Amino acid sequence: VQLQASGGGLVQAGGSLRLSCAASGRTFSSYAMGWFRQAPGKEREFVAAISWSGGSTHYADSVKGRFTISRDNAKNTVSLQMNSLKPGDTAVYYCAAANLGDYSGNYYYRESVAYDYWGQGTQVTVSS
Repeated sequence: VQLQASGGGLVQAGGSLRLSCAASGRTFSSYAMGWFRQAPGKEREFVAAISWSGGSTHYADSVKGRFTISRDNAKNTVSLQMNSLKPGDTAVYYCAAANLGDYSGNYYYRESVAYDYWGQGTQVTVSS
């Protein structure tokens, strides 16, 4: 699976952005998809994830209620709608794919080591 993230940019605090991740490969629909981010000088952190079917979603507490992850398996895409953006959301955002099957827990969705494929990242900058 190859992943290409897009949609980043510069936005004022309170604004919105929509990130997209396009995947190649016929097996996209079998992978859980996640978004992670890394700010300068900080470790990569989990943002949001969605199961292969779209039936379950998972969010970091810091973005819950502001961000929404979704996927379209027919188009091999996963999106992250980001509303009410804050300067603390400034980071490079990465999409990633994980083969989690029918795993029904929360833990592995949030762990970067569970993800097999990574996109190149897209910069999101939120100005105050």
